[in-house]
Amino acid sequence: MKLNRTSFSAAAVLLASVALPGISHATVTVLGWPGGSEETALRATVEAYNAQSGIADADKVELLFFNRDGFFDKLQADMAAGSNAFDVNLVATYSVGRYAPYMEPVDLGADAGKVFGESVLKTMQFDGKQYGVPTDLSLHFMYYRKDLVDALMQDNAAKKKYAEIAKEHLGKDLQPKDPDSWTWDDWAATTLYFSKQVNSESPVRYGTVLQMKNLLFNMMVFQSLPRSYGADWMDKDGNVTVDSDAYRTGLELYKKLYDAGASPKDSLSYEYAETNAAYGAGQAATALQWNAAAADLTNAEKTPAVAAVTGIVAPPAGPNGRADHIHGLGLGLNKNAKNKEGAVKFLKWLATEDAALLYARSRGSPALAPDVAAKVSKERPDLVKLGEFASQYGYVMNGATSANALSIYELQAKEFTGYWAGQQSLEDALAHTKTGMQDLLKK
Repeated sequence: MKLNRTSFSAAAVLLASVALPGISHATVTVLGWPGGSEETALRATVEAYNAQSGIADADKVELLFFNRDGFFDKLQADMAAGSNAFDVNLVATYSVGRYAPYMEPVDLGADAGKVFGESVLKTMQFDGKQYGVPTDLSLHFMYYRKDLVDALMQDNAAKKKYAEIAKEHLGKDLQPKDPDSWTWDDWAATTLYFSKQVNSESPVRYGTVLQMKNLLFNMMVFQSLPRSYGADWMDKDGNVTVDSDAYRTGLELYKKLYDAGASPKDSLSYEYAETNAAYGAGQAATALQWNAAAADLTNAEKTPAVAAVTGIVAPPAGPNGRADHIHGLGLGLNKNAKNKEGAVKFLKWLATEDAALLYARSRGSPALAPDVAAKVSKERPDLVKLGEFASQYGYVMNGATSANALSIYELQAKEFTGYWAGQQSLEDALAHTKTGMQDLLKK
């Protein structure tokens, strides 16, 4: 059913058909993210919750799902109008601040930190308050060709060539090393070595596939580089700090690699799909890409060219260590909920280890603390790295849960892509971004 401009309130009755079977008088209504693994996992988890002997009929849960088109705009309009058609609603890291005025913080209990880790809980926080349970998380993996890197490290002539390229292009004395120990300079040198334009003997055309399109989500991929050099959107006093050495370093490195031919020339139009296609076809040695790509890039049927030889590590380190952008989907409490007590009870249960493990086994993608993720490692090996990287390296920029977070990412994408494309100077790009962020981050 397509509900392009219909409010949630007006459509609630029409959507009874998508609720869980056998629950005709549920009084805790949960509005979830429609389609995909998120809906599948939430349905299975709610079914288990309702089947518990200790859950009274008045506290059982009914699910509603709406069309994704315009979802967040419609949700805000409905919540701003005081809708009580749902007790629990979807929330995303980059929209927490947008919905916070229409929601109530929720205390998930002390054990929630043990289940997810504090960095993951922060993806659902705004102004120091917890607004939701993190259910599905996204971050980035560094995918690399194990066969190519292994061959490089075992060949003395190749290592000499690598060192010469690193010195010429980066001005640094570097030697090949294990990808799990890479700094950004090591990664850059590796991408240059494996680029035909730099090294005619490279076995692949490109060292990497940069996502440089003017697209807000590409900024999330990029920003872990400057973050590892100490970057943030604002300091503790609320001053915008984008015009920093850290951002300069990251922006300049991307442009250096692009100009040198380490990434395809049409990278300025690349996002998720193009990066997957180029790396999956065996054209590149590395790719900084979303964790969701692992299901395809390590699947021999979908990407036979690289699946068996693809390794996965966290993004490289900078002077401040490793950093991995995280954001997620979660569920929180509607301020105008009809059944707040029942809704809070469900949310607290959803934050328990048993519920999180059930959600994971039902195809969800929760970021779990390492000892919890270990309990589903056989069924979901991808969640082990997801939880490990999120808990150890995960971060949320100061201001990235504000009401205008998405607009800030859009601003950065416009200005940074302009610099990479040679349409404006680095100074202008940072100045424009700083001015725009100051306006968007005003309280």
